[in-house]
Amino acid sequence: MSRTDLVADSLTIIRNAFRVKKEEALIPCSKVMLGIVNILKEEGYIDNFKEIELGKIKKIKVYLKYQRKKSAITQIKKISRAGRRTYVDKDNIPNVLSGYGLAIISTSRGIISNKVARKRGLGGEVVCYVW
Repeated sequence: MSRTDLVADSLTIIRNAFRVKKEEALIPCSKVMLGIVNILKEEGYIDNFKEIELGKIKKIKVYLKYQRKKSAITQIKKISRAGRRTYVDKDNIPNVLSGYGLAIISTSRGIISNKVARKRGLGGEVVCYVW
């Protein structure tokens, strides 16, 4: 079965794993997903991740983070979709939950958080919001 939106599928796998209190989740591997989980780790939303090979297929094992039996991620919301892309310029970078959340943006310099995009003065495609 082919997947049309790998990022949406991967975010749904992580969201569902948090809801059922799993310790880890396996998501498909791609450069975009490696960038996203790296940002989630840097911002403290997940414990860790690593690339693993299952036969010929590469996957990312994401180690989920809980704080006092409560998940570190309350919600992950996909913003850009296959049929409707959402782009922002450097002056309109979103501020998620008044700075308590995180926006992940795909720029010409790679996948970065909204905080880094503001510092560097970059705009791009808004991939998702996390809080």
